[in-house]
Amino acid sequence: MKLAILSRNSKLYSTRRLVEAARERGHTVRVLDPLRCYMKISEDGFEMHYKGALLTDYSAVIPRVGASITRYGTAVLRQFELMGCYTPNPSDAILKARDKLRTHQLLAAQAIGLPGTVFGDNPDDTDDLLSMLGKPPYVIKLSEGTQGAGVMLAEKLSAARGMVEALRGLHADFLVQEFIEEAKGADLRCFVVGGKVVGAMRRQAAQGDFRSNLHRGGTAKAIMPTRDEIEVAVRAAQVLGLNVAGVDLIRAKRGPLVLEVNSSPGLEGIESATGIDIAGIIIDHVCASDAVMASAKRRRKRVVKSAASKSKTGAKPKTKSSNVAKAAKAAKPRSR
Repeated sequence: MKLAILSRNSKLYSTRRLVEAARERGHTVRVLDPLRCYMKISEDGFEMHYKGALLTDYSAVIPRVGASITRYGTAVLRQFELMGCYTPNPSDAILKARDKLRTHQLLAAQAIGLPGTVFGDNPDDTDDLLSMLGKPPYVIKLSEGTQGAGVMLAEKLSAARGMVEALRGLHADFLVQEFIEEAKGADLRCFVVGGKVVGAMRRQAAQGDFRSNLHRGGTAKAIMPTRDEIEVAVRAAQVLGLNVAGVDLIRAKRGPLVLEVNSSPGLEGIESATGIDIAGIIIDHVCASDAVMASAKRRRKRVVKSAASKSKTGAKPKTKSSNVAKAAKAAKPRSR
């Protein structure tokens, strides 16, 4: 199968591991910098170019789109989708996951456990807004922060007011959440692929910090999540439409609560902690027969529609059968 990985840096651990896993399984794979992809959109169809060359016949695209290029990266991914390529994480699903407020609203609508969360705009409402959570401490988060950046702990009401005022002065979007004291600075990262938790680790915050992110000095070890934790992680990924996700949970007295759903979860921490070939599992899922057939079906529809459109306008259409055969051949997995 011909695969593409959207990533700004082919040397990053996660990108490199996905390339290795794909090649070990006999697939052709190429890393594409999404910022070097550019596209044509017209009623005749969709085109994608990369560094001066036309991109064609990719059966699947694996997005590793960083938060700083979300808008452009998801536009590129959407173009691939419209060209008939399968992706485990559709562009709209990534956009949902990147917006913490939207994520929490969608999960809460499905009765998935979350820390109490408030959101408001007017400074005159700050006191009432915070009172909706009860007494401090509070966790204040930027709506689109990653890897623990933009996450602050306000232990007193006066500190919370000051942080809220400062963020509003910067015109930043943020959430305020209840602090789950019984978690003691630990959370769980459940790695979901294809509707299954394929690996999990418990992350512990560094001394003096409450954020357990490994990029912030936290430590990790493999664990076996409970049945409830597995169910919550899988449901959270499904609600957002993600087939590959890192679902961060926190253990509270009332059960597992979702902190965040990451659409481009790193592989280094989870593979190091668990010893599991997560990259290989992702590639196997992407290249599964049902995904390949769905991709081929979309390609056939696109080719037939394009040929019919050109026929109506008097243009000489390309041979439909040869185009369909070419699309099906490109989408068919290679024998191993």
